[in-house]
Amino acid sequence: MFRMETEVDKERHAALGERLGAANSHRSPVLRALRTSPLGEEVPLQVWLLDDTTGELAGGLAGRTWARWLHVDLLWVDDRHRGARLGSRLLAEAERVARTERDCARARLETWDFQAPDFYRKQGYEVVGEVMDYPPGVTEYILIKTLTARNGT
Repeated sequence: MFRMETEVDKERHAALGERLGAANSHRSPVLRALRTSPLGEEVPLQVWLLDDTTGELAGGLAGRTWARWLHVDLLWVDDRHRGARLGSRLLAEAERVARTERDCARARLETWDFQAPDFYRKQGYEVVGEVMDYPPGVTEYILIKTLTARNGT
């Protein structure tokens, strides 16, 4: 017999992640090799824009790199600074760090239809997936971009 529980349990959550990772590594030679290589380490990547006069946060990007991919989790610019290309600068700096310092070849992110899909398309991202009605009444887009050096190599 088994019983089911629905409470939040951090220890079980960690064990679940470890067991799934081990099962995935067992079944996939690619993941097995990745798990034992430096590329298998997930490393946070953050870029901050601070107002020179006040020190206040004007914008920021939080993401991570893993397996030669940059994953952008959060990108925000204060409304007072919109239109000054700060979002483009944040994204470009994160891509530069990922490409030149962490050897990333691609980037990915998710955005909702009311947020910034057109902004990301202008930055060279391509929509590769859509999740309709997530959350209800909203479409989520999954976008990717190939990161290349400035000279195209």
